[in-house]
Amino acid sequence: MGLGGTAKKVQAIAEKAEQTYQRLNELREEVEKTQETVTETGDRVRQLETEMAEQRAVLDAVAEEVGVDLEAVSTDAHITEAESGDETEGDEDNAASEDDEDGTADEETGDDGSANGADES
Repeated sequence: MGLGGTAKKVQAIAEKAEQTYQRLNELREEVEKTQETVTETGDRVRQLETEMAEQRAVLDAVAEEVGVDLEAVSTDAHITEAESGDETEGDEDNAASEDDEDGTADEETGDDGSANGADES
């Protein structure tokens, strides 16, 4: 093997090393961005949890003043949710085909797909 062959191999290795270095820098930047996103998301989640706790406290106080039994309401909601979940599991295919046939989907019932039908903003 001559000097020219060795130079070509060294050049190929140097190019591969440069490509690898560039890719590592790209990956490092992606990881940093992901870490920032995770941190920001964690902060938002904590803020939302705090707001929810405050809203829950207000609702509890209002419910107590009005005389609403929160445990009974919560239990009823869970039972209703469980029952509707059992019914829809077996009927999902039928419901989808019925919606396609008459083209109405959930428009007649006013169901917007949210848990309580309220705006989430």
